[in-house]
Amino acid sequence: MATSVSYSILFILVLIRTSHAQTGLVLPLRRDAKTSQFYATFQMGSERATINAVIHLSGQHLWIACDNYTSTTYAPIPCDSAECEAAKGSGCSGCNGPARPGCSNNTCGTASSNPFLPYITSYGLYEDTLSSKSHVQLPEFIFSCVPNDFVEGLAAPASGMVGLSRFDIAFHKVVAEKMKVPDRFSICPPSSGIGKLTVGGGAPAKSDISGFVKTTPLIVNKPVSNQPFFSDNDLSREYFIDVRSIRVAGEAVEVKESYFHINGDRVGGTKISSLQNYTALHTSIYKPLARAFEKAASDMRIKSAAAVAPFRACFRSETLKRTGAGPEVPAIDLVLPGEDVYWRIAGANAVVEVDRKTVCLAFVDAGSRPTTSVVIGAHQLEENYLEFDVAASQLRFTSSLLVHNKSCSRI
Repeated sequence: MATSVSYSILFILVLIRTSHAQTGLVLPLRRDAKTSQFYATFQMGSERATINAVIHLSGQHLWIACDNYTSTTYAPIPCDSAECEAAKGSGCSGCNGPARPGCSNNTCGTASSNPFLPYITSYGLYEDTLSSKSHVQLPEFIFSCVPNDFVEGLAAPASGMVGLSRFDIAFHKVVAEKMKVPDRFSICPPSSGIGKLTVGGGAPAKSDISGFVKTTPLIVNKPVSNQPFFSDNDLSREYFIDVRSIRVAGEAVEVKESYFHINGDRVGGTKISSLQNYTALHTSIYKPLARAFEKAASDMRIKSAAAVAPFRACFRSETLKRTGAGPEVPAIDLVLPGEDVYWRIAGANAVVEVDRKTVCLAFVDAGSRPTTSVVIGAHQLEENYLEFDVAASQLRFTSSLLVHNKSCSRI
């Protein structure tokens, strides 16, 4: 009997481990209505404190506010340790107060960045157990402790940031190493309800969205002056794709191809941002796009309205038809390399309701000298599935799932 029980327990453990290896780490993803930021939820430490952390596709690592953090299982990472070297730690942190998370001596320091603050500073690196509601536990998970005032600008429920860049100790890389899963992650940001951040696994098998998924290469650029620290030989840790042209209602928008290219000064190109609220375009791309959208809207008998800053192309709500995917408006296609490969932005992703009477084209003018020609923003990501296969340097993506009567909260 004892042997039979032992085999049963072993079998259950194997099933659990196999399940984790196949699915990776899955965390709930929510949208904050006030800031339009997406934040993931997980637990940290011996007390399993609930942490809400804003996802940042250009962020270097996980950092959380530690002034009120208590745990008996946390440990500082020493300055001269192999872990500090692997994390490319910068300097050594110390503290004059009583020892606690965020206050310790001889602690490996690393640059932590909050894009909503005008400075970057070094804080200590620590290790503690990260847990999920799906019973995954990852001990000795590396993160940075920051003071509470460092969270300024984040969505109210959040006390940290999940860095998802190509950096050595980015969130997905730490998870992939600990769980022995591929270095890839996916986000399905919801417009409402609960979406998913998944590390290691692909699209959920039961979701049946494979027929909508397209693939395009991730482009590796070199960093420019808006990056915290870099040298000429570094590669950008952000995610760029090779948008080559734009169509509105199936018609090509007249824009010089050179505006989409990354030039010798590393300027240009198209990157994806989880923090830019709306897609921002170089003036020489934005203006012809807005004109083409207004003309196509007029052809659909959609009436113009007065502009509402920061938007310039606005329309009267009563002249719009409604669909399950949002207002019926001209579709915008970001054309990518390959046969019939494009990212369609339509319906609720293309426009935003600014008041009860007005909707506007949800794109903004980034000026005539932006560092990046096209920055795809959070509004355009809502209800789209995006899988960043970092190891293979590919992006697998869908357009709005709402078009197919699905959503990020139902896959």
